[in-house]
Amino acid sequence: MLAWRDKSATDESFLEFLPLILSGAEDSRNFVKKAVSWALRNIGKRSPSLRFAVLEFVPRLEAMDIKPAVWIARQTTRDLNSQATLRRMSKMAARDGK
Repeated sequence: MLAWRDKSATDESFLEFLPLILSGAEDSRNFVKKAVSWALRNIGKRSPSLRFAVLEFVPRLEAMDIKPAVWIARQTTRDLNSQATLRRMSKMAARDGK
């Protein structure tokens, strides 16, 4: 929810959540798995630099070789590489002058 609503938070503050995502990715309960996936994807959609950081983080989830973690990694990669997300990132970069 922070990634979606808190417009004043810095990108660095969201990077601190990645270790929590690793621990949550081990939980096979359906709603926990979905919540972890949504959190990671929303962090990645917050800015182009966070998208890059999340995509670099995803292989750590895949390396866990745990079914929920691999599912989260695939969902995140697919969503952050979608045309809609790439268009949004392009607009953000243009707006910020990057």
